Amino acid sequence: MTVKRPIHIGGVIQNAVVFNLKHWTHPMRVDSLPQSVERLFSLLHERKIEYVLVGGIALLNYIEGRNTEDIDLIMGLDDLMRLPEIQIEQSDLDFARAHFEGLQVDILLTRNSLFAEIRRHYSTVQTFLERKIPVATVEGLLLLKLYALPSLYRQGKFTAVGIYENDVATLLFYHRHDTSALLKILSRHLSDTDVNALRDILQEIQQRHERLRKGVSEEPGAM
Repeated sequence: MTVKRPIHIGGVIQNAVVFNLKHWTHPMRVDSLPQSVERLFSLLHERKIEYVLVGGIALLNYIEGRNTEDIDLIMGLDDLMRLPEIQIEQSDLDFARAHFEGLQVDILLTRNSLFAEIRRHYSTVQTFLERKIPVATVEGLLLLKLYALPSLYRQGKFTAVGIYENDVATLLFYHRHDTSALLKILSRHLSDTDVNALRDILQEIQQRHERLRKGVSEEPGAM
């Protein structure tokens, strides 16, 4: 039996920054990023902040190969205001983009009812190299990715669309879930038009999965 090693969040972010070509012409200081990550989560713990880790780091608990340079957290605005060390650069009703000691931190605010629901009902504690951290479950991550897709399509952000759809497809391939149940939850937060569009996307993903599994089963020597 293979024992999964705890993820080193600071190391993941450091490597992502180092190997991002756009930083090669404007180098960033990366040596201190792991320490900044440790201090961030220590601060959240010391202030007794209620939060959930989401985004690329959370995905690494369930699928391999995801790369990310930032920390994504679901948090209430009141809790965020208790963290003046996190410097907010821009914000709107649902999101805030901030920095902490050179580390990018994206906040999903619980003023959004779906984000609040995920923090309450779709989180679990996972062990990282830094410490034990509350992380979104597979269902929670799927809900977040699917929720974002209609807006990304409307904005024409097709690079992000491709990343998000691939995340959804990979999560569903390795962690099968009832997509109708996910759509039922999302129907409380999105329009009927958006939910129907997501239903089509999920059907396409399911067809791709079926083709892939059929291809694997037909390989010589396949069980």
